[in-house]
Amino acid sequence: MFDRFLPGAARWSVQSPMRPYYITTPIYYVNDRPHIGHCYTTLIADAAARMQRLIRGGDGTVFFLTGTDEHAEKVVTAAAEHGATAMEWADLNAGRFREAFAEINCSHDDFIRTTEHRHKSRVLGYMRELLGTGDVYMGDYQGWFDPSQEEYVTEHAARKAEFKSPVTGKPLEKRTEKNYFFRLSKYGDRLREHIEAHGSFILPEARRNEVLGRIRQGLQDVPISRAITDESDAVQTWGIRMPGDDTHRIYVWIDALFNYLSAVDTDERRELWPATVHVIAKDILWFHAVVWPCMLMALERELPAMVYSHSYWVAEGRKMSKSLGNFIDLPLLRGYMERYSLDAVRWYLITRGPLGVTDADFSHANFVEVYNADLANTVGNSINRVGNMIGKYCDGCVPDPKGATELEGHDWPSIALGHVERMTASADGFDLVSALRSGTDLVTVVDGYINQTEPFRLAKKLDEDPANRDRLNAILYHCAEALRIASLLLWPAMPQKMEEVWSRWKCVPPRGVPLRELAAWGGAHSLTPGQRIEKGSPLFMRADADDPPPTPIGD
Repeated sequence: MFDRFLPGAARWSVQSPMRPYYITTPIYYVNDRPHIGHCYTTLIADAAARMQRLIRGGDGTVFFLTGTDEHAEKVVTAAAEHGATAMEWADLNAGRFREAFAEINCSHDDFIRTTEHRHKSRVLGYMRELLGTGDVYMGDYQGWFDPSQEEYVTEHAARKAEFKSPVTGKPLEKRTEKNYFFRLSKYGDRLREHIEAHGSFILPEARRNEVLGRIRQGLQDVPISRAITDESDAVQTWGIRMPGDDTHRIYVWIDALFNYLSAVDTDERRELWPATVHVIAKDILWFHAVVWPCMLMALERELPAMVYSHSYWVAEGRKMSKSLGNFIDLPLLRGYMERYSLDAVRWYLITRGPLGVTDADFSHANFVEVYNADLANTVGNSINRVGNMIGKYCDGCVPDPKGATELEGHDWPSIALGHVERMTASADGFDLVSALRSGTDLVTVVDGYINQTEPFRLAKKLDEDPANRDRLNAILYHCAEALRIASLLLWPAMPQKMEEVWSRWKCVPPRGVPLRELAAWGGAHSLTPGQRIEKGSPLFMRADADDPPPTPIGD
């Protein structure tokens, strides 16, 4: 049952001339355990990857990468606070991220860690290339450093934020040290021209405009190393040493950005580059939309096609904070999964999340409202309703429409194709919400068709006129076939529930067939008259809006 979509790099291979679709998440710091932000970004990438596998027929041209960023100073600090070495702490939390992504059913092909040899060895190679370009030099740096984000902040940004982190609000540090610098300033005009010529290189558009505005102010060269003055200092020595100079380690952000290249810079995967989409949160836009592309230019590598930068989650209308106790972590999400199902949580996060330029509010009341409206009352109710009518009026077997494809002004082949094309176009433009809405909107069309044709009334008139039987069969077939197609469009967000439908309705999609063929009305993969349909229990039971939020599960 679509087992080609399960995680595992071994299943990936290029089997067609189609350009590979290579999507990445940021790699996550292992100083702490996963929370809603990590899960959300990874779910977005998962939904996009599943959409492309579905559209392409799972032909092996989709590759989805995630992983962990482990050479940060904060990892050493957190490890010491817990009586562990940096490597022990990294191992522990990298395992937690793997487990979290398995829990939310992510279909990544690879999980990379920056402490792995395959990454570190290639980073040294890329750094040697950079050194050979003449775009790296030793210089003196004096400025403001944000320890909470492990990045340098410009004087202007530091003053604007009152010398506190623009992200966490923690105090900035004034630092003076010798570093290797990358000539970022050399590539400002070239990057600006690229962004202006490629409208989808940075999305949403507001993020693109933000980056262009900063570039036009002029780019400053950036430090790419940190000096090591004390070999006994665990913080200073944690990381990858600069090639040819053991007194410097590669700045964690430079090390981390290279993961997108190091993971696919092999004989088997090299043709995956350039990446199709880097999915990130808005706080790391500058590194991904400016520093990373300029380094790639220096290395004479192609640039990724898109950097998509989403916003943040807030909780019940307030910014999340551990001190406020309103942080949405995996145990709370697990409580929602236990009560409402994993796919309900996936649906809510993907379709109501901060994919655009504004933050999104995770509130219990809103979750229940969305769950009831989209899932219990629409998707679940329609599938259950049609299955029950086929069970009651057609002895549980798919009825024969006898070639009828249009009734009451509903041209079903055209309706279905329109929704499939909308899903495909939206997915290609990374409008994931519209892509998934193509599925729920098709379900809504089915509901309207039932209200218009009233098959339940026709069933009561079967003895009056034999023609009522043919009309009833055609209506119910149209409803079932449209819902089969809708289930395909909804699968990227709700794989478990839609696979349950396929199992009940005996319509499991075959391997290697692209969406357009799978969803063709009257095609080889349509429902077959006479095949049995199992009713089963409702996919989504209606929720009580007055119930309190779920209790967190686990730690």
